[in-house]
Amino acid sequence: MNSYWCEAAWLGRGQVEPGILIDTTDGFVSAVVAGVAAPPPGAKRLTGLTLPGFANAHSHAFHRALRGRTQAGAGTFWTWREQMYEVARRLDPDTCYALARATYGEMALSGVSAVGEFHYLHHQPDGTPYANPNAMGEAILAAAADVGIRITLLDCCYLHGGLSAHGYLPLGDDQRRFGDESADGWAQRVDALQSGTRSRIGAAVHSVRAVDPAAIAEVAAWAQGREAPLHVHLSEQPEENEQCAAGHGCSPTGLLAGLGVLTEGLTAVHGTHLTPADVGLLGTAGAGVCMCPTTERDLADGIGPSGALVAAGSPLSLGSDSHAIVDMFEEARAVELDERLASLERGNHGVDDLLAMATVNGYRSLGWSGGGVLEPGALADMVTVALDSVRLAGAEAETAMASIVFAASAADVTHLVVAGEVVVHDRAHVSVDVANELAEAVRLVTS
Repeated sequence: MNSYWCEAAWLGRGQVEPGILIDTTDGFVSAVVAGVAAPPPGAKRLTGLTLPGFANAHSHAFHRALRGRTQAGAGTFWTWREQMYEVARRLDPDTCYALARATYGEMALSGVSAVGEFHYLHHQPDGTPYANPNAMGEAILAAAADVGIRITLLDCCYLHGGLSAHGYLPLGDDQRRFGDESADGWAQRVDALQSGTRSRIGAAVHSVRAVDPAAIAEVAAWAQGREAPLHVHLSEQPEENEQCAAGHGCSPTGLLAGLGVLTEGLTAVHGTHLTPADVGLLGTAGAGVCMCPTTERDLADGIGPSGALVAAGSPLSLGSDSHAIVDMFEEARAVELDERLASLERGNHGVDDLLAMATVNGYRSLGWSGGGVLEPGALADMVTVALDSVRLAGAEAETAMASIVFAASAADVTHLVVAGEVVVHDRAHVSVDVANELAEAVRLVTS
């Protein structure tokens, strides 16, 4: 058993309590005791404010190599994609592992205890499978295990190069390593992947542009049969909607609804360009939506209808996606601040709701039941934020949560505990190590 004495802790729905003792046993919270004035013998002291660990529900780890190389200048999502393909061509299992390990290290430093890796980089650049067809996926699983965070590997089915009014296009040269030829081929490969104590295997459909309706239904059936989460990029770009309308006569959301894929087990990623009808379909089904505001603004994708989605019944989660920034505080507040820009109104999402997006909703999206809360029986994942930085100085009990959501940064994280075990405790030392790893990993795939 490991015990942690929290100077203060957020217990959900406005509850910030001082002097909280959290006992953990076998990776779960076994007790939460309030009103403990000082750390009892053997308890680890967590100075600051402790929250449930953050879930980064949408990640492409290898995109981290693009930071600083794609942000400046003009262009669109589609021109950015060509730069992404260039990095993808350079990766093999060894460099994939190195880059993912360093990226997950950066996430751990920012308080991320669980990541959803939307993984489509499967084969060799010419599309030929490696001797181990899951060499790339296993490299990513190993990277997360070495860092110590949880991972849901959302193995992605990617079969076509695009969609037009005349049908689906073949994979392009830069997309061949993403494809498995068929949904059945995808399923056979994914069935060989193994879950672990801190890892889960989930499913992903890249998009309605890259996977045909029959294959989407097969992947969804695979996920449902295994009670695994299913994620899909949805309506990130207007062109995707236009292609789907031309090819299928409906929106991407309408296509998924017609296939019976919209369920509580589905997470739609982005959902930036949804119609009111789309929002209603997602909300009625209870399907989640993962918003990635720092990537969506970086790529000029647009602002998704977060307020309408919540009102319709869709739980929102968060992801740093292309990792232009890895900071879950920034992702959370951006949902509210972007909605203010779009609606010209303030206070669309409350502080507790924004934190739920970063915690319990994200864990739900990734298939980790009992995560994202601090209560007996929950997964023993927690992050501690210092309240004495220049950003948070002056925060008091009644304003601490609003200060954290609207002003904190990843640099304010001091400790990360995953499954009851400390992952980050000496931030200064770990930061130097991770920075060096990132520099070397990025050099390997960009030089």
